[in-house]
Amino acid sequence: MPDQQPQPNDRRPLDLLEETISFRKAASDQKSYTAKLLAGGVKKIGSKITEEAAEVVEAAGESGEEGRQHTILEAADLLYHLLVLLAAREVKLEEVESELARRFGVSGLEEKASRK
Repeated sequence: MPDQQPQPNDRRPLDLLEETISFRKAASDQKSYTAKLLAGGVKKIGSKITEEAAEVVEAAGESGEEGRQHTILEAADLLYHLLVLLAAREVKLEEVESELARRFGVSGLEEKASRK
């Protein structure tokens, strides 16, 4: 259990976010948005992911630089909520990255067919 809030120290933002979510999950203070999401379980977090994914798609359909910036903001929200869901399921980002690395050099169609 982390005993203090993670600090940047030239680390990847997704790694820091994952650690922050873990910190909030382990903390007894339930006043954070992250803690409330985690308390709601997969169903609550999943509904937020669905909502955020729709917002990413909507923003991506907007034109110009404003639409591009809006897409970035919504994608950040989506990634945050996905990391909360992963934390709820005790899945580390490193595990997802390993799965992505495993797929390099494999046709997407072949990989999908292998899941059956």
